[in-house]
Amino acid sequence: MFDGIFDSHCHYDDHAFDGDRQAVIEGLFAGRVEYLMHASTDEASALYGIEAAKKYENYYTSIGFHPENSDTTPDDFIAVLERLLQMSGKIKAVGEIGLDYHYEGYDRERQIYIFKQQVLFANEHGLPVIVHSRNATEDTMEILSGLRPRGVMHCFSGSAETAAEVVKLGMYIGFTGVLTFKNSKKAKKACAQAGLDRILIETDCPYMAPEPFRGQRSDSSMCEQTAAAAAEIFGVDTQTVIEKTNENARILFGIGG
Repeated sequence: MFDGIFDSHCHYDDHAFDGDRQAVIEGLFAGRVEYLMHASTDEASALYGIEAAKKYENYYTSIGFHPENSDTTPDDFIAVLERLLQMSGKIKAVGEIGLDYHYEGYDRERQIYIFKQQVLFANEHGLPVIVHSRNATEDTMEILSGLRPRGVMHCFSGSAETAAEVVKLGMYIGFTGVLTFKNSKKAKKACAQAGLDRILIETDCPYMAPEPFRGQRSDSSMCEQTAAAAAEIFGVDTQTVIEKTNENARILFGIGG
């Protein structure tokens, strides 16, 4: 079987795709893209992922509440996740969850509470987590070290030292088009530290488009540029990275043989 691109983190429910969503997704599956993992941010996003997973054979989804939505996350969010989980056998992760201290006015304690409870939910149901962490490395690593979920740190922006800690926890690290940027020395060092056995490639589309598409709407075909950047780091060819990250993602999310 040919192993194509596995975009381990995408947001095709985003308004950026309102004009051509179906055409884009069908075009991806007709091309080099083999698997897509939808990253949910709230209940509506999760419902989109569940419906898309029904429509496309190799489209999988997660369920979860993003930390930027902590102020609108319902108090019964675990009950919501329980209900969503019963809706599809193609729910393969809890995410995107985590901590984000980037914007002013965030409620740190509420974010931490929601994150912890969702990690516990994932552990209880034997699901990996998709973790978002921005300006919150210390708290994120403390929670992950204490609760020890399986999962991936997506759109990794941390240091090589933090990457080593994440791998030591048995987790994977997701890299986006940032890996292709000329000023991405930190990301490249973190990728090298993680090792090819522990990385996933992702777009976080419609964001994080790689060079030479930087600033444009991204889509999962652009994982090829990220794979090429990783191939340079590891001294292998691009197809080797595509196949290995495909395998890594399938192992993490429990997909295929």
